[in-house]
Amino acid sequence: MTFYRINEIKLKIGEPQERIPEHIKKRLGRAGRGLQITDYRIVKESIDARDKGDILIVYSVEFAADAKLDLPVAEIAKYELPASGDKKLSGRPVVCGFGPCGMFAGLILASAGFCPIILERGSLMEKRIEKVDAFWKRGELDTECNVQFGEGGAGTFSDGKLTTNIKDPRIAKVLEEFVLAGANEDIKYRHKPHIGTDVLRDVVVNIRKKIETLGGEIIFDARLSDITLEEGASGKSLSSISYVKRSENGGTEERKISTNCLILAIGHSARDTFRMLCEKGMEMQQKAFSIGLRIQHPQILIDRAQYGRPHAKAGLPPAEYKLSYHCKESGRGVYTFCMCPGGEVIAASSAEGCTVTNGMSYHARDGEFANSALLVDVRTSDFGSDHPLAGVEFQEKYEKIAYKNSAGYRPPACSWGEFADCSDAGKRVRECLPAFAIESMLEAMPFMARRLRGFDESSAKLFAVESRSSSPVRIVRNEEFLSSVSGIYPGGEGAGYAGGIVSAAVDGIKLAEAVITRFAKIEEM
Repeated sequence: MTFYRINEIKLKIGEPQERIPEHIKKRLGRAGRGLQITDYRIVKESIDARDKGDILIVYSVEFAADAKLDLPVAEIAKYELPASGDKKLSGRPVVCGFGPCGMFAGLILASAGFCPIILERGSLMEKRIEKVDAFWKRGELDTECNVQFGEGGAGTFSDGKLTTNIKDPRIAKVLEEFVLAGANEDIKYRHKPHIGTDVLRDVVVNIRKKIETLGGEIIFDARLSDITLEEGASGKSLSSISYVKRSENGGTEERKISTNCLILAIGHSARDTFRMLCEKGMEMQQKAFSIGLRIQHPQILIDRAQYGRPHAKAGLPPAEYKLSYHCKESGRGVYTFCMCPGGEVIAASSAEGCTVTNGMSYHARDGEFANSALLVDVRTSDFGSDHPLAGVEFQEKYEKIAYKNSAGYRPPACSWGEFADCSDAGKRVRECLPAFAIESMLEAMPFMARRLRGFDESSAKLFAVESRSSSPVRIVRNEEFLSSVSGIYPGGEGAGYAGGIVSAAVDGIKLAEAVITRFAKIEEM
């Protein structure tokens, strides 16, 4: 069956999707007269709110008809596993980390019959939720299982946003697996798709179960503690890894796995692992990142700015925004990131004495408030050292100040008015940022408010400090995805090669493909 592609199919608010075939025929003009649309699928949906009196839902559609048409033919690509290589595996391949990168690396390896062992330093979902709940309610931080560490990675406690700036055919594979695991079908075509933290938790568990069914093994409460290297004619190579397994009663046991294949998907908060790898001589580089605050407004303010009225009355989802500004003198970028409509601001610490904040929302996005990170570029020249992990120390410095200025791990907070006027509450929040970040925010805010009316309301609330938007480290890898140590494949956000759930998942697929094309499966498995 031939499917054709057509864009700019526009429906009014409240108009059912079932009328899409009718609009296709109208767009085709004379060619659409008497035409029968036999099938159709939505490939993209977005909101056109430029005219707030006539907001439209705009679709790109692929459709089949009972006649041949002079239109672009849709190409339907199906993901296929690569052919296996011939290098011998010494033991099963190991994946370190069960966030999006490690999860999809493990899924692809398991699908190809490689039976990976996946280590996750945090706990499985049910136990992890209990740990995070105890942290939020009573300030009981478990440094091994928290908002950053555990089944699903840091994205589990987020909005489950699936927007990405990358262009890669593997994105379709990622979205398809999410849908098969329980996500809504609309994530395949929404302009700004999201799953929501509540639904994402079930999706992650279902993907884990699929990996296990395919022969993979996931070991939770297992932190990578060491790597054993061998010196050869062509340099260092991996021979085994060690990990610390934590038991239910809090005891620990160090275990070892012989392997010459390790995928590093450790996430951006595994600072102890970064340090261990650096001490082992793995080539690492400083990487620019961002620092800032979480800003919160009433959702109705964002709705009015974007739609002209509350989203419920407009018949639309809670409104979103994305703002950016380029500072005139410093040249620094100021931008919003990870915007959570109808969400909540959360404490997101993973280290003792360090306070971190983030945003989260459920699938319904039905909370009273909207929040977003308000971030400023941090350059490697700001680190004050040439050490590869100087950016980690830069993060820790301001997270420790935030802890000192907070009540336990609850992020220091003030209003925008207090921040701008440098009142006592504003001073406490300002202390959690480098001076250049404060100056850049003050310069950017009036411009952003011109783009989004009310963004600079004096009552808008700020929370400190947002420091984990990306990794301050890049673990160097070559075109074959190998690090300076043969057998180790670094990837995802922690290694500096991704910036969100989808890009991290795609990078995980690439790593798995690199392993598959290099190694042969172990037949006795």
